[in-house]
Amino acid sequence: MIRTEALVTEDALTPEASAYRKATWRLIPFLAVCFLFAYFDRVNISFAKLQMQNSLGLSDAANGLGAGIYFIGYFLFEIPSNIILERVGARRWIARIMISWGLASAAMMMVTSETWFYVLRFVIGATEAGFLPGVILYFTWWFPAKRRARINALFLTSVPVSGVLGGPIAGFIMTRFDGVFNWAGWQWLFLLEGLPTVLLGFAVLVWLDDRPENAKWLTPEERAAVKSRLTQEAPVHATHDFRVALRQPATLLLSVIFLFILIGMYGITFWMPELIKNTGIADPMIIGLLTALPFAAGTLSMVIVGRHSDRTGERRLHLGLTVMVASIGYVLSGYFGDTTSLAIASLALAAVGVFGCLPVFWTMPPKFLSGPAAAGGIAMINSIGNLGGAISPYLVGKIRVMTGSTTLGLYAIAGVALIAALLILLALPREYSRDASHS
Repeated sequence: MIRTEALVTEDALTPEASAYRKATWRLIPFLAVCFLFAYFDRVNISFAKLQMQNSLGLSDAANGLGAGIYFIGYFLFEIPSNIILERVGARRWIARIMISWGLASAAMMMVTSETWFYVLRFVIGATEAGFLPGVILYFTWWFPAKRRARINALFLTSVPVSGVLGGPIAGFIMTRFDGVFNWAGWQWLFLLEGLPTVLLGFAVLVWLDDRPENAKWLTPEERAAVKSRLTQEAPVHATHDFRVALRQPATLLLSVIFLFILIGMYGITFWMPELIKNTGIADPMIIGLLTALPFAAGTLSMVIVGRHSDRTGERRLHLGLTVMVASIGYVLSGYFGDTTSLAIASLALAAVGVFGCLPVFWTMPPKFLSGPAAAGGIAMINSIGNLGGAISPYLVGKIRVMTGSTTLGLYAIAGVALIAALLILLALPREYSRDASHS
């Protein structure tokens, strides 16, 4: 009886609804797992530093600079990578990205000096460049605007989930594998989290289809319904010219906003283990477990904010207010930095804001960009934004060297997040406030 009802429900779906149900289940979990390993790399560097810093004799400032150099490579190769993806297709190019960055990440286990630390971090950034904006662009080839915030949310949950899983996994690897074959725990960490990325890269070649018309797992009616929906909602005034897109005020404004948002996000990603350690926790395993709590709060926030924004069609307030919550969380995390429970609660509040805003943010660029302009514009926004990953670790590290504390660094990040929130609420054009389908 239950099976019959399920079949009736499936048969009752329109071709469009059926197509999007299939596409969601086929594409999102797989791509989220792929992105999960990208963020494992960004999380594991913060855990590796607990052992690697002493092993290589790195200062806090040098360690922050080395971690940040990753984003220089990312910045330089982001736009070219996404333009190539738009031309050759997502399947082949995403596979190339994952295989090359997985090999480079695993090679980090062989670092023996500060110089090679810098070199390999740059190479990892250069090889990973284009993955996130490529997937965001890929979603515009499949999903209409009214579904995009929740789709972005489901995909981008891999960012905080990498913190939920990455912390305990990193703590386990560094504790249990330390000394095996005379390799340090941090060396095992890079190896065991780099090689699976290579395998996933080969899986991309088998699993992904470039566009709905290539998907044999959709019926002809479903493919036609998806194509019709995307054609109907193509933005009338969208910019197609790549060079024009890079000069558009909206592109530049979103780039600056995203830069400020990611300065906040990488404040959590890079410094959270150190912040928890400063409250008196020394065991890497316990630190890893405790870091999972703020990331779990961020994951939940992504799903709730993304779904609510799609349901109401409102974008600007959802984006601006969540970033403001992040600013408040950073202020509190600095103020309560000596108390473990209050510090983690404050970091959780910051995570709610800084992760919850991401799925809504990525609904904005397709409102005024399409075609090659979307490929280049989305990549430009993401590449400039990810410079925040270079600025944030170095900024907090430098302030810590100068003052002996991370507190002022957290207050500085809170101020940057507040500026981002004000830009969203006061400077973002009104036409980006709501989706046309909800007007």
